[in-house]
Amino acid sequence: MPLVSIKELRLLLPPQTRLLGMDHSPKMLGLAMSNPDLTIATPHKTLDSGKFTENVKALAPLCCEYNVGGFVIGLPINMAGEENKRSESVRSFAGNLIRAKADLGFDPLIAFMDERLTTFAAEDFMDEQGLSHKQKKQNVDRMAAAYILQAALDIMQKEKQ
Repeated sequence: MPLVSIKELRLLLPPQTRLLGMDHSPKMLGLAMSNPDLTIATPHKTLDSGKFTENVKALAPLCCEYNVGGFVIGLPINMAGEENKRSESVRSFAGNLIRAKADLGFDPLIAFMDERLTTFAAEDFMDEQGLSHKQKKQNVDRMAAAYILQAALDIMQKEKQ
């Protein structure tokens, strides 16, 4: 049962493991990391989306180093609440992650999170911080991943109460 809801993810995640949030686009893969208590998401890094095998090679040591137990992947949904071709691409990426469990070093739990407006929120935040265009371009994907992951963590905390 590697594909789960956010609620199931909270229940199935091994204790003191972290979640890795992902903002997947055709060009970039933004990453954000939770703390072990699953309360705070922090922007982590950005990878080129390029070849999936290269992504797995970069993700495997991160997952080991930070004791990652699962992924929260932003699912592109249009403003009407419908999935589209990008959604299919993200679902395919998640399926590939599930099949890559041997290369990742663990059997990941994966949950999707609606990513509507996360890039806009990240850009607005960076505007408020006075970042240059170049700085915004370098950070937007990891910031969007943090917004995606934080939304999932907030849902998990609500469910805990």
